[in-house]
Amino acid sequence: MSNGNETVIESAALRVRVDPLVGGTITAIEHKGLGASVLGTVPWPTKAGPAETWAAPDETVWLPYYGGGWPILFPNGGDACDFAGTFHGFHGEASLAPWDAEVDGASLRLTRRFAAVPVEMDREMTVAGELLTIRETLRMQGGQPIRVMWGHHPTFGSDLLAGPFEIQSGARGIIVDAGFDSETNPLRPGAGGRWPMVPGKRGSFDLSRPTGTLATMTYLHDFAAPWASIRRLDDFVAAALSWDAAVFPCAWLWCELGGTAAAPWGGKARLIGIEPNTTRTGGGLAEADRRGERLMILEPGATIRTTVRLHVFRPTGALRGVDASGHAILGDA
Repeated sequence: MSNGNETVIESAALRVRVDPLVGGTITAIEHKGLGASVLGTVPWPTKAGPAETWAAPDETVWLPYYGGGWPILFPNGGDACDFAGTFHGFHGEASLAPWDAEVDGASLRLTRRFAAVPVEMDREMTVAGELLTIRETLRMQGGQPIRVMWGHHPTFGSDLLAGPFEIQSGARGIIVDAGFDSETNPLRPGAGGRWPMVPGKRGSFDLSRPTGTLATMTYLHDFAAPWASIRRLDDFVAAALSWDAAVFPCAWLWCELGGTAAAPWGGKARLIGIEPNTTRTGGGLAEADRRGERLMILEPGATIRTTVRLHVFRPTGALRGVDASGHAILGDA
């Protein structure tokens, strides 16, 4: 079903809205039985697609099309840069460009042949019960190897963060971004720790329960199992994200709890990003390469398939994992 620029797919439990004209971004996920939305929104009016450029030269050009929600990042993530003879816009072409869309019942297929790199990608989104499943297939069509970044940018908020909450994860390690700092960042830039405790400016900081006004950027790694979740502590609603660690070995964890006062944020955004990615840095391809971080290498003829799942549900206490189908595991081990 289409509604203006948005396409809607739904099950008995979930309603998922997608904007194919702006990056195939998932703009909202609502649990119908609970009346709860779990993706975040931003405190500024957003522009309708298609975007004026698919290669935003900086964040200020990208943000007017960003309403929160769940964009995909490819073939770049983070800062715009020149890399291997090609200019890559902020967060990559995939996050802004229009995608061809075809709806079939509770499934939506998105397809794009990229301009910045010789790659075609299919994305199939399906809702069944309380589960959203995204199956992606990347096909390399160029004759020479290329290096890319590929990631998901789900930003949670709305009813999910409308009360005290807890972040859980299968990660064992965490690294604080070395270049991100502000008066509202309680963490020590460049420091590393074991999830959920990280070195802070005033002692150890527990990132599983961030509170107050803050803005942080960190990277989760060394996963015992590739999953992360956010649960309202009153057990009204939770969301559990799981993914394929062979493709996405790390996850960016971005916390924006009213901590950025500069326009257009105005200290009013309340968002948590849990972002599976190929690469452990948010600074773009060129900066990741300079730091010696892992980039995805696409060989001629390569086909890569991967799956990301989100379970939205009413919890009954803390999670202890996510099963192979993508559903949260609750209770004691």
